[in-house]
Amino acid sequence: MKKITSILFLFLYCYSFSQIKGTVTDDKGNPLAFVNIFEENTYNGTTTNEKGNFILNVKTENPTLVFQYLGYKSVKKSLTKNQFSDSVEIVLVEENITLNEVVINKGDNPANEIIRNAIRNKKSNSEKASKFTADFYSRGIFRVKNLPKKILGQKLDFFDEIIDSTRSGILYLSETVSKVTFQKPDKLKEVIIASKVSGNDNGFSFNSASSANFDFYDPYLEFDANIISPVADNAFNYYKYKFEGSFFNENRQQINKIKIIPRRDTEPVMSGYIYIVDDSYAIYATDVTMTGIQMQNPALNSLTLKQNFSYNTNTKVWTKNTQTLDFDAGMFGVNISGGFTYVFTNFEFKEKFEKKTFTAEVIKFEENANKKEDSFWNTIRPVPLTEEETTDYVKKDALQEKKKSQVYLDSIDKKKNKFGVMDFLSGYTYSNSFKKWSINYNGPLLNTSFNTVQGYNTSMGLSYFKNNEDKKTYYQIGSNVAYGFSDEVFRPTAYFSAKLNNKTKTFVSVIGGNVATQFNPEEPISKIANTISSLLFKNNFMKLYEKNFITANFSREMFNGLNMTFALEYAERKPLFNTTDFVVIKNSKLYTSNNPLLPLDESSAAIDRHNLVKLNVSGRIKFGQQYVTRPDGKYNLGNDKYPTLLLGYEKGFAASQDNYNYDKVTARIIQNLSIGNKGETGINIRAGKFFNAEGISFVDYKHFNGNETNVMIGSSYINSFYLLPYYQSSTNDSYVEMHFEHDDKGYIMNKIPLVNKLKSKLMLGFKNLAIPERKPYQEFSVGLSNLGFGKVRIFRVDYVRTYQGGYLGDGVMFGINF
Repeated sequence: MKKITSILFLFLYCYSFSQIKGTVTDDKGNPLAFVNIFEENTYNGTTTNEKGNFILNVKTENPTLVFQYLGYKSVKKSLTKNQFSDSVEIVLVEENITLNEVVINKGDNPANEIIRNAIRNKKSNSEKASKFTADFYSRGIFRVKNLPKKILGQKLDFFDEIIDSTRSGILYLSETVSKVTFQKPDKLKEVIIASKVSGNDNGFSFNSASSANFDFYDPYLEFDANIISPVADNAFNYYKYKFEGSFFNENRQQINKIKIIPRRDTEPVMSGYIYIVDDSYAIYATDVTMTGIQMQNPALNSLTLKQNFSYNTNTKVWTKNTQTLDFDAGMFGVNISGGFTYVFTNFEFKEKFEKKTFTAEVIKFEENANKKEDSFWNTIRPVPLTEEETTDYVKKDALQEKKKSQVYLDSIDKKKNKFGVMDFLSGYTYSNSFKKWSINYNGPLLNTSFNTVQGYNTSMGLSYFKNNEDKKTYYQIGSNVAYGFSDEVFRPTAYFSAKLNNKTKTFVSVIGGNVATQFNPEEPISKIANTISSLLFKNNFMKLYEKNFITANFSREMFNGLNMTFALEYAERKPLFNTTDFVVIKNSKLYTSNNPLLPLDESSAAIDRHNLVKLNVSGRIKFGQQYVTRPDGKYNLGNDKYPTLLLGYEKGFAASQDNYNYDKVTARIIQNLSIGNKGETGINIRAGKFFNAEGISFVDYKHFNGNETNVMIGSSYINSFYLLPYYQSSTNDSYVEMHFEHDDKGYIMNKIPLVNKLKSKLMLGFKNLAIPERKPYQEFSVGLSNLGFGKVRIFRVDYVRTYQGGYLGDGVMFGINF
């Protein structure tokens, strides 16, 4: 039945549309890539591929085609139905752009006045195409050139089967066909009809209309940094303009060519050309380039964005119908280039949409969207494949069939499953790729550390992992054994975890055993940081207690935006003491005790031995959460316009003594606010309140993420304090902690002479902690991030001042920020 339906669909499609094929070249016979082609006075169009070839499905019997290419004279070509079977050959000649087409006022830059008019009229021009439905096609391709065989001593053999002898070739090729419903500024509904990934018949392309929404009428174009539009209200603060002449298009409309010149190259700006229609001052085309520095992406060399607009004399609307995005990037000797081609057709402009048109589901893949036959693609694809792309599909499809076979997978496993001498220390994985399972051994090499309770300690683990690729689910069962060489104690654990459903995000896990763990369950002191600070500086910041326990967890997305987690734990808690004073660099300093409350008392314990059952119920609410629906699951998207709210309830009960029982409620708000081109502000506010908790164990106190190492790594900047001692402010009462951090994204730093050569970003921070019977603790910080050399810019330095009823102290933080 499915085959009959597909054949019927193709028959109706071919009957409704007649296909015209052809080639576009210049007058020297050179093919022209990405020529804008459309039926006159319609919103049906396409573009040429890299070899100048095109395909256009037309509805009318005697269409007139318009061929439009920047720098060349537009050509109209009228065709009759009996010419459709012939290949259309179009030759474009260079445009004569003249300076005398615009009246130039003496002493005034004519480009400035054109841009001012474009800014004045951008709202009306934008509104004309603010609500529409359209058909959408995109193609993405990534290429690698001269790929090194090793990076930092590690083999790069992942792509050996798809690159040629020069270690060059296509890494990724994909296509998408969809129907789009859009309303400015950001309401989108996209139904993906077909999705194709070269070499993966079960894959889904990440090309989408939302990723192609670059609107020059908006103040910014959203990339890693918000790039200022050359017709933004404040554009003259960032750009200079040069009038380079004008020409007349096929409708005798005068088009002005304006060169865009950044005032400061280090800011989030672009360079290139924007073409403005005289009289209406609508955008006719764009051809701009941005560098990695301007986009705050060190790995990127450059990115070029080209757009073409077509005009309909019936609706009087200029509409973007083709767009290309080409990039060139590289790091550590890996050079990647490629781009995306986008085609919008069959626009229908709406006065308004029904209320339920736009929902949280912004992208939906139809069932079997990734299972379309070649015959479907050959009929519907608006931009023909190049020979290179056709070869890649054939090559990777054959390779995929080979890779699916048990013989091939077993041969690969046989090579990878070889056990080496060092594997006992570093770890080892035995895989059965055909049956989708693996056995993993974690060696002691990367699991060895030092603390004053266990001394040198290490662990080894063994686990079994089973994966279901079609449903995107898995389960894992394993065990781990840790051993401390100073306290001479083995601590075994075992666990089971599973992802049961990829649509409802249902997870379950059970873990139990014996561990030496930090009082703060968020473990703010990493093992490597504690090892270095202890062995070299005799600072044993990590404080531990022993826990014999069993914990069961269940989490699930109840409905879009609400995720609930339930955890139940039974635990026996015991105190631990220092068992060693070993140090690599000897000094007269003494280790502090393992009691965070009495660091100078080696004989007193922070807790007494006791038992407790703990229940945790928490909910995460992502307001305004949007999502993508695919046949293999639901994929949630972030939405920075709204905060994320986390609510929790924790209850300790059935304790060995009644004083250990308690209740606690918590709340947390997280948000990342974009402030245009002025940067981003991160917000993290947490609050909580204990009830009936006067005599609870120190384990169950609220412990705050402090820092005494002068080192920060990754996302801990917005989740921890810089200089707060780890357990100084722990509480069993109420608390409020706030973290604010502003990243200027270069807005200030790029404007300061000489300093802008650092290509850094200014980081401003404020942190506050309030608990009863103490004055609020506060930290103010100023720092620079994006520091480094060449394209490796991962370092950060902050200066911090602390206050608590007056000046308390200061310090410098060194960090790595990925």
